[in-house]
Amino acid sequence: MATKEDKVSTLVSRISVSLPPDLLAELDSMVESRGYDSRSQAIGEMVNYQLAEHKRALGNEVMAGTLTLLYNRATRGLQERLADIQYHHVAEVINSLHVHLTEDQMLEVILVQGPAAKLQAITHEMLAQRGVITGRLQLLAAVIPPLHAPVATP
Repeated sequence: MATKEDKVSTLVSRISVSLPPDLLAELDSMVESRGYDSRSQAIGEMVNYQLAEHKRALGNEVMAGTLTLLYNRATRGLQERLADIQYHHVAEVINSLHVHLTEDQMLEVILVQGPAAKLQAITHEMLAQRGVITGRLQLLAAVIPPLHAPVATP
């Protein structure tokens, strides 16, 4: 039997959107090529993306995401500097994975969570390191559950 919570989670609101014919044709083409079930599904994804970008731009919203770096592992001291930056931001850095692409190139993906502005600052600090080739911060309007629940004191 469906509970009240189940019914609330399946409710949607209907809106109307007017588009020029050429834009509607492009939308329909994208819906088909990406395999969406409907225009609503595609538009919903676009709205979610734009809301996440808006929250990221505001800077204070707590968000989760990935910081992807490509760097030259042969650059003296670079891996240690990147590890130190992660250590100094241990509250925001959840985990990381690095992969050796070539003899000298390393790909590192760092899972992060925290205020968007702070995550941007960490990204800028890492990208400014000599030997980092490129990088990108991708944030989502989502929050990872806390790793440890606060301990209640009697």
